Amino acid sequence: MGMKESYQDKMEAQLKEWQAKIDLFKAKADKAEAEQKIKYYKKIESLHGKQQQVHRKLDELRSASGDAWEEVKSGVETAWKDLKDSVDSATEKFK
Repeated sequence: MGMKESYQDKMEAQLKEWQAKIDLFKAKADKAEAEQKIKYYKKIESLHGKQQQVHRKLDELRSASGDAWEEVKSGVETAWKDLKDSVDSATEKFK
């Protein structure tokens, strides 16, 4: 397995882990009071948007050939950091 494939596998595994956290957030939101529920769902919606951005960037990475994937990697990492920061922030809010 090459560097590109290893990188993709690592990113996809982390995305699955974050999806599990988002699912937990949704379960907590379902049990919350109405006003709090709205706030939770807005945060969850934002997280889903950021997840989709990472998925799009990973798709670009998959289709990049040869050494071009290194160029695409920076876009993946930018989207990745944004999603990570948002998941971390949501984790604090959903305690």
